[in-house]
Amino acid sequence: MVASTLCSALFFCAPASGQGKTTITSGIARYHRNQGLDVRVFKTGPDYLDPLVLEQASGKPVIQLDLWMVGEAECKRLLYQAAKEADLILIEGVMGMFDGNPSGADMAQFFGIPIAIVIDARSMAQTFGAIALGLAHHRPELKIAGVIANALGSDRHELLITEAMPESVKLLGCVRRHPDIVLPERHLGLVHPNEVIDMDERLDALADVMFQSGLTALPDPVKFENDSEAEIEKLLQGLTIGIAKDDAFSFIYAANIKLLKAMGATCVYFSPMADSQLPEVNALWLPGGYPELHHKVLAANQAMQHQLRAFHSSGKKILAECGGMLYLMESLTDLTGQQTDMVGLLPGQGIMRERGGCQGMQYAPLPEGEFRGHAHHRSRCEHKLEPIAFGRRISHPAPGEPIYQTDNLTASYLHLYFPSNPQALASLLR
Repeated sequence: MVASTLCSALFFCAPASGQGKTTITSGIARYHRNQGLDVRVFKTGPDYLDPLVLEQASGKPVIQLDLWMVGEAECKRLLYQAAKEADLILIEGVMGMFDGNPSGADMAQFFGIPIAIVIDARSMAQTFGAIALGLAHHRPELKIAGVIANALGSDRHELLITEAMPESVKLLGCVRRHPDIVLPERHLGLVHPNEVIDMDERLDALADVMFQSGLTALPDPVKFENDSEAEIEKLLQGLTIGIAKDDAFSFIYAANIKLLKAMGATCVYFSPMADSQLPEVNALWLPGGYPELHHKVLAANQAMQHQLRAFHSSGKKILAECGGMLYLMESLTDLTGQQTDMVGLLPGQGIMRERGGCQGMQYAPLPEGEFRGHAHHRSRCEHKLEPIAFGRRISHPAPGEPIYQTDNLTASYLHLYFPSNPQALASLLR
């Protein structure tokens, strides 16, 4: 039996990255939260940092949506569950509107959610209307709510944009430049909100900007449906999983934590930067993050490094992803060329680089079973181990990220999406 419910919803897309989708989405979410509404925000794709900002803006956990990584049925269930409880659902797209396979436009079309197209209007005037027209009509089956002109510099700029708009595309609002409340960025995306001391003040200011720009009217209701409820086996019952979580390690899918708990595991957190002892746990998960920004603190915490080496020697399972893998290597070299000793469980060196790296969705064919996952890094590793396998890219024949296993330790640049294979997860951590 198909269950359905209605909820106001809007999907934010753009012609490219860097147009201000997160800023607009955060400001609107914060405005409605401040009005006492229950706002649920989702992020398209595997991004970690944007969801942290969106979570602080809305006051509710932000879940990733992706038709490939998460799957159509689970995306459908997540949206339906949110729609049953919320007053408003906002979804931030990824990269450009039609970029990727599946793209943000594919997601919006699949669920019938109207799209607000965010366009950074700096360095253009009347051309804005032509870009808006092309994006709005490129795929006629999409529901286009209208466009948002972002980063305008003056009243004159706004007038030129307004006069050039085609009649068939609605201009939802114009947002002025506010450099004092812009969300700061670094090499892998936005700065972690914990590092921005005035983040709440910026979000409240953004909420006011959205109101002044005429962007805070509730969108029309959308019908959300669900026809499946998967039963989750308690395959991790009785296990306690230790999860590294601090400023160096924060790239954690909320869906991964939710699944661990649903499978019966107890999740406890520890800080490789600040703690001298590991908690009493059966397995460890070291997720990605920014160890390169905190390598001196990590290196100075010799007590934690000793604890990790002892844990590994005990034969218990360890999963290390991306930044977690770099931390477990012999050394890590930052962007200035400074090399720092790390834990040394993986023979080899991690080296940051100014340009290049890898990003994209990949299958992770582990001996325990195949996961779906994602890579996004600005470093390279000189491993002395032979990989046991390589990630498989969705549509490119070149090998993906190497996957390493040594004794009880599994490591790779790939960030695994645990719900893609709960049975394999149980084998990986037990």
